[in-house]
Amino acid sequence: MPAMHFHLRWPDASEMRCYSPSLVIKERFAAGARYPLPAFMDDVRDALHVASERVRAKYGFACSAALDQLARLEETAARFEGRGEVEMLAFEE
Repeated sequence: MPAMHFHLRWPDASEMRCYSPSLVIKERFAAGARYPLPAFMDDVRDALHVASERVRAKYGFACSAALDQLARLEETAARFEGRGEVEMLAFEE
């Protein structure tokens, strides 16, 4: 299964390198695009769950790394109280 990393910029201009066990992130987001924080979190939450389920379908178990990544994203997003935008900077396969 092709894993990937994606780079994003939070509303405070901090950047984060994130992991996905599948390319589903590239199906949902575009490099250079900006997303309202609540919409971004809804979409990334769904995408990482889909990615984890793709791992389950192939290997018989969910991807804990995808769920750990989601937890880090949720923790960071909480600092902004639903305000601002997230910019998807780049994808790395």
